[in-house]
Amino acid sequence: MSSSTETPRPQPASKPAQEVPSEPAAPAATASQQGQGQGQGPEQKKWQSNGNKPNGNKRGFQGQGGRGKDKQRKSKRERNITEGSSEEVLAADVQALIASRKESLPEPAAAEAGAEAKEGDAEAAAEPAPSQPLPAPFTEIEVEVLALSSTGDGLAVHAGSPPTQIYVVPFVAPGDVAKVKVIRHFPSESYSMADYLSVVTPGPLRDDTRVNCKYFTQCSGCQFQMLDYGTQLAHKRTIVEKAYRNFSNLNPELVPEVAETIGSPLQYGYRTKLTPHFDGPPGHNKRNKPRQPLDRVPEVGFNVKGRRVVLDIEDCPIGTDAVRLGMKRERSRIAREFGNYTKGATILLRESTKRYPKKVLGGDAAAAAAGAGQEQEQPPAETPSDAIRVDTDTHTDVKTCLSEAGAMSTEYIGRYLFTNPANSFFQNNNSILPTFTGYIRDRVMPPAGPNRDRIKYLIDAYSGSGLFTITLASLFQGSTGIDIAKDSIECARKNAKLNDLPESQCNFLAADAPQLFKQVTYPADETVVVIDPPRKGCDNDFLSQLLRFGPRRVVYVSCNVHTQARDVGVLVRGDGGDGTKYEIESLVGFDFFPQTGHVEGVAVLNRVENTA
Repeated sequence: MSSSTETPRPQPASKPAQEVPSEPAAPAATASQQGQGQGQGPEQKKWQSNGNKPNGNKRGFQGQGGRGKDKQRKSKRERNITEGSSEEVLAADVQALIASRKESLPEPAAAEAGAEAKEGDAEAAAEPAPSQPLPAPFTEIEVEVLALSSTGDGLAVHAGSPPTQIYVVPFVAPGDVAKVKVIRHFPSESYSMADYLSVVTPGPLRDDTRVNCKYFTQCSGCQFQMLDYGTQLAHKRTIVEKAYRNFSNLNPELVPEVAETIGSPLQYGYRTKLTPHFDGPPGHNKRNKPRQPLDRVPEVGFNVKGRRVVLDIEDCPIGTDAVRLGMKRERSRIAREFGNYTKGATILLRESTKRYPKKVLGGDAAAAAAGAGQEQEQPPAETPSDAIRVDTDTHTDVKTCLSEAGAMSTEYIGRYLFTNPANSFFQNNNSILPTFTGYIRDRVMPPAGPNRDRIKYLIDAYSGSGLFTITLASLFQGSTGIDIAKDSIECARKNAKLNDLPESQCNFLAADAPQLFKQVTYPADETVVVIDPPRKGCDNDFLSQLLRFGPRRVVYVSCNVHTQARDVGVLVRGDGGDGTKYEIESLVGFDFFPQTGHVEGVAVLNRVENTA
């Protein structure tokens, strides 16, 4: 999961996005279909009248409101937008704000805004000029910030622009009046991209004394350092709410109230992995030309917000102390060795922990560690200059930063031990992982009731190196982690052994995507499935397999709550399955990346039992 995902610059459209032909009307839904989110209930119509219509089912299932094979033609810009992308999320927020502003405008202004929207829909080669001209690109203007988008950028208005033209501005908070530089207009979509310059008048939520990084408002990583942490958590709750409103295509009554976002114990110094980079010499990408080495020390850091330009960053305060030491070390190395590089490179900075158990009252932690196959060593008398020592009552940790892709990192989550290749994916905020895995452990079983004792087996799809399979295995008679990456499965098996879990209790399988559930013999009625897919979410084939298997319970973990909402909608409606449907028990966000607009989502679902 990446916390520093910036809002991509939209590309110009060959024709307005609204030119997509409308879909044929769907047949009237039955009462039972409406109960599962199909058809349009009163609340769904209300969403549409507010301009905040949930997306149609785009998963491609025939007969379920999707396009199937008969796909509509899309404009060039639309082909560059995928479901749940930052662009699509931003567009939904912009349209919702425009709709709310139209409701508050005086009637003549609202009518004028509606006329402008119709002109934007017309199939014309050139955009019709709005009644109020937009500022020329690179003009500096003042805007008033009305809201934060789910991408982390502010949504603002300009007194000299049409009342429904929205300016997308980074590093601002609602209530701010900011000076910005206009970069690009998208009239047919009623928004403009702008660069932040300064705050003219801070709003009530903004306090720049909270900012803890001199690169803030330049670096593309953090967005919220000026906000109180409680405000950040509240905003991330709204991100989850809007994700299900805009992307699940479910009637509101089928979506439970989103719980308060669970915060990170550390708001700075939490990232156990960073990947700064530098560019190569000019022309290093050109073919058929000899590559020349760098002739000076390059800028090493992260991209400037909204630009493909590297910002030289000496220190990153969201990195752990060990990672920050590693960044200093690697910057010094590059300053010495830059002449060896003929192209740019990405620098791996990954924290690794060496644990030395202590003898404690009531037992010998060192002996216990020996039983788990760990070495009984004493910590070094003097901590190395590039390491961080952390002492507790039960152990001493010496934390270092790895930079070799083939090195193996070691990480502890409570009493569990995990090793992974340093360049592989693993959650990047160790401080929240005990709370996070504890939450999943507490909810992987149904609440107290007749179904609680029925679940005896766990399937961990997209299991990676075994995080959930290993931390949950003790609750079940059998647990199986499934992943298509053989390297991940080998790593997971090693981690199971490190945690003294026998294969009979904790098993891992490498399986191709079309056959994920074929090798599992667990009864569906006695099984819970945990899924933690990549940002793009689950594909049609996986969701169809899951519905056909029909486990009693599903826990869906996601680093992209928008694609999660889309997929959960599929499971609730039962699209592409054999009649199996699910209901949502709970929704909550976890703040893995404070100071950014990112939120991790956890959705718990139960199979709807057929009472017929």
